[in-house]
Amino acid sequence: MAFDVKDRIVLVTGANRGIGKAILEEALSRGASKVYAAVRDVSSAEPLVAEHGDRVVPVHLDLADPASITAAAETAGDVEVVVNNAGVLTVKSALDADAIEALQSEVDVNVYGLMRVAQAFAPLLKANGGGALVQLNSVASVKTFADFTTYCASKAASYAVTQGLRQTLKGQGTHVVSVHPGPIKTDMGVAAGFESIGDSPDVVATGIFDAIAEDRFHVWPDLVARQVGGAYQSFSVNVVEADMQEDLA
Repeated sequence: MAFDVKDRIVLVTGANRGIGKAILEEALSRGASKVYAAVRDVSSAEPLVAEHGDRVVPVHLDLADPASITAAAETAGDVEVVVNNAGVLTVKSALDADAIEALQSEVDVNVYGLMRVAQAFAPLLKANGGGALVQLNSVASVKTFADFTTYCASKAASYAVTQGLRQTLKGQGTHVVSVHPGPIKTDMGVAAGFESIGDSPDVVATGIFDAIAEDRFHVWPDLVARQVGGAYQSFSVNVVEADMQEDLA
């Protein structure tokens, strides 16, 4: 199911800044014929159109708004690669007074949003030859950091959903990729207190399209992520990516 993104049509959620913008630009640099910049505020994608012309097509999409996702899928009916990058993060421990509300908000976007995107776009990917579905998870999906407990919980859930999608979509020829960055220098990273550490968003974008080209499920793109991924490798290969259906029967 591996393929080159050259001459393909790509959709990236949260494409107007940070990692999403880097993904959009990497897709274009690799020869993608068109990239849908799926954003909550379509006007925020105008600088991308000014820079790249009609190869960038802004489309309204809000992961917390199911109707907007359905409408975006109707607009982007020719899509071949969907990268679900958008997400939310709050700095909350399990004992914070508003931790439950924070978790509910993060789950709505980071987990239900992924499921809404998959339900809307999987049929299109199938109709267009299979393609790829990429989900931005995090090292926080396999390791909880106390001050980010609610975010980590939401990303652990999105990682679980991504694993399920890998199995479900395999039959239609859709390659699913799970991306697990560590601290990355973005606005979200700064808000989380990572302004002095972290790699460039470019390493995430490069890792995504390399994984699509090489038919890999996991991406551990940056220095911190590679350390976590190295320790996780045996479990990943022998449990997560193994076909255990017969063993469970």
